[in-house]
Amino acid sequence: MSAVIETTQLTKKFGSAEAVDGLTFQVPEGSIFAYLGPNGAGKTTTIKTFMNIFEPSSGSATVLGLDSRQLSPARLEQIGYVSENQELPLWMTLNYFLGYCRRFYPSWDPGLCEDLLRRLELPLGKKLKHLSRGMRMKAALLASIAYRPKLLVLDEPFSGLDPLVRDELVEAILGITADHNWTVFVSSHDLAEIENLATHVAYLDRGRLQFSEELTSLQARFRELEITCDQPPPMPSSWPSAWLHPEVSSTMLRFVASDYSEDETPERVKALFPTCRDIATRPLALRSIFTNLARSFR
Repeated sequence: MSAVIETTQLTKKFGSAEAVDGLTFQVPEGSIFAYLGPNGAGKTTTIKTFMNIFEPSSGSATVLGLDSRQLSPARLEQIGYVSENQELPLWMTLNYFLGYCRRFYPSWDPGLCEDLLRRLELPLGKKLKHLSRGMRMKAALLASIAYRPKLLVLDEPFSGLDPLVRDELVEAILGITADHNWTVFVSSHDLAEIENLATHVAYLDRGRLQFSEELTSLQARFRELEITCDQPPPMPSSWPSAWLHPEVSSTMLRFVASDYSEDETPERVKALFPTCRDIATRPLALRSIFTNLARSFR
């Protein structure tokens, strides 16, 4: 599978401050790639750098096979973009707005536009300023999809939306992805929605990439372990760095393994805790995974 976005040691500085530092990752074709991290981590700067809004301070990025610094208008026609801070011409009706956008994109698909209008339940005759924030986000999404881009970039699309609208946006993105061959890059800190959407995840913390992998791989390697011993378990001097946030209570020890292996982890536990008589494991939701990661990065 080829990479739609690929960065190599991508760095962006503002003065002496590094907003993003040495980012190297790939966004596979056909994936829904979630780019996660707390507010201020550098997610929007990353997007603006590989979209050629900012020039890299060092390193490089390619988008749809082209160096990001050489993205031409013709190549940008293959990219859809929706941002939480996106400015729309609020004086326009939705119908006028869509007609206006249509002139810029030779690949605009009227049939797809009509389908999206029904799916997103958008009112053509209303002015954008009279739509709710969630409805305006839907309008921006429609205008960014109707010309069938190869890449859709979403920057915090769920921020500030009520749960129902968030669910509707997720369902729309998933539905369109099932029908069309495209790639979605979504930046967000809304983990509940991302878990239902993403195929791949990357985590950014203070401008540095902590990991980038398939969601199924991430979820498979994280487990909470609860160990019961015959006596209070002593903490070993060589505690594994991938075992996070150990807590001891009487004869019980609880921690999160970020390198869990069905075959190897129980054996390692028994070697470190010879009096162990029971090991209970449970998978973690994405929010719990990132809560544990965020604590370990501080």
